[in-house]
Amino acid sequence: MLDVGKWPIFSLCSEEELQLIHQACVFGSAGNEVLYTTVNDEIFVLGTNCSGCLGLGDVQSTLEPRRLDSLNDKKIACLSYGSGPHLVLATTEGEVFSWGHNAYGQLGNGTINHGLVPSHISTNLSNKQVIEVACGSYHSLVLTADGEVFAWGYNNSGQVGSGSTANQAIPRRVTGCLQNKVVVNIACGQMCSMAVVDTGEVYVWGYNGNGQLGLGSSGNQPTPCRVAALQGIRVQRVACGYAHTLVLTDEGQVYAWGANSYGQLGTGNKSNQSYPTPVVVEKDRIIEIAACHSTHTSAAKTQGGHVYMWGQCRGQSVSLPHLTHFSCTDDVFACCATPAVTWRLLSVEPDDHLTVAESLKREFDNPDTADLKFLVDGKFIYAHKVLLKIRCEHFRSSLEDNEDDIVEMSEFSYPVYRAFLEYLYTDSISLSPEEAVGLLDLATFYRENRLKKLCQQTIKQGICEENAIALLSAAVKYDAQDLEEFCFRFCINHLTVVTQTSGFAEMDHDLLKNFISKASRVGAFKN
Repeated sequence: MLDVGKWPIFSLCSEEELQLIHQACVFGSAGNEVLYTTVNDEIFVLGTNCSGCLGLGDVQSTLEPRRLDSLNDKKIACLSYGSGPHLVLATTEGEVFSWGHNAYGQLGNGTINHGLVPSHISTNLSNKQVIEVACGSYHSLVLTADGEVFAWGYNNSGQVGSGSTANQAIPRRVTGCLQNKVVVNIACGQMCSMAVVDTGEVYVWGYNGNGQLGLGSSGNQPTPCRVAALQGIRVQRVACGYAHTLVLTDEGQVYAWGANSYGQLGTGNKSNQSYPTPVVVEKDRIIEIAACHSTHTSAAKTQGGHVYMWGQCRGQSVSLPHLTHFSCTDDVFACCATPAVTWRLLSVEPDDHLTVAESLKREFDNPDTADLKFLVDGKFIYAHKVLLKIRCEHFRSSLEDNEDDIVEMSEFSYPVYRAFLEYLYTDSISLSPEEAVGLLDLATFYRENRLKKLCQQTIKQGICEENAIALLSAAVKYDAQDLEEFCFRFCINHLTVVTQTSGFAEMDHDLLKNFISKASRVGAFKN
């Protein structure tokens, strides 16, 4: 369980108050302000209240949590903050609220007056559902459910993406190169902006004095521009520090660029980089990257659960990824970053509260409550007929009028079938990438499309040069188009090594023919 007590500001809260926290965001120039929600869906604020950033209607600091009544009927989906500070949040309904510092129009309410209470921002957003927010020092971005980006606020370096350097006090859509693109992720540095589109390309704009746009230059960019150096690399997430940038690819690799005076690029030196540079963490796949526009710290989490940090750490400069004892990247910013802020909205699950999903998960393979058992490879797996019929069309028909309490299964192995049944209880899978291929076979056989999608995601995490052809073959066999495209791109990106493997030498004739044809079309064999 995440321990919010690691952030110094929470020392002002009582133990009883800490136990009620559900979500939290620590912000401010010294990490001296916090907003948190409780398990009772109430919102509280605490701290120094610079520029009225606590949203209480005044500028009085408070040592005790005060309830933010103006948002009490709202549930927070995501939240970000600037340096003033100003806050921008999106509710679970997709509405946007902002308050705090507003000297540059970063609240988006059409004025430059500080906002002492949360204000609903509806100009150009009234029919939009916002799903992600990001703040730079004095500008704001939001991402809508239909993949559009809107920006406003300080624009001295083009960070609003309007093509000029005039400040913008209301939300306007960022167009240019993003006009016909579907954006899936956004981030802000101090005075720059980033967007990842659904094809895996990264677009950047704003201040570039430290090379943080990754364009190979130091000139500012007033409109979105694609990071050409990432050609052929499919990016999933982007994260921005004060003046540096991290991206995570679909192969679990990290690239960094920009300012490096604290070693925040993880390259082993302190030289700035204006082009994307690989960060070597370990052989394990990276599944999460973290940075924050108010710090010079970077963090990453591996598939195996290891958390690394590099950059500024309590006055020290760490220029190579350092393995920590933390269990999450949030702890890096609580214990290492200056100031001790949060890089995202924290989510805390109470120890004694079981959701419906958690209760169902506990009942899987429980012989005390089950009314059905599957015999697979000589082992029993215990289940509940009613849940299987609710969750799976196959069982809805096969268990209808079936009074047997034992079902023998010989078509699939025990680990695969157990993982399938567990998925019906948990909506997730916990198999190795190798075993997930067998589960993909089952998902295809039972026409379980969501399970098929999860299998493809898991299999991707285990790809390497040695098994890439085998996984490509499996993807074709089971008509897993997303996995097939991923494996093909991996093979092209690692073509020299892949073509020397035994898997390539033993490749099915038709598959080889199609592979060579497709590779030729994308120019893989050009000198």
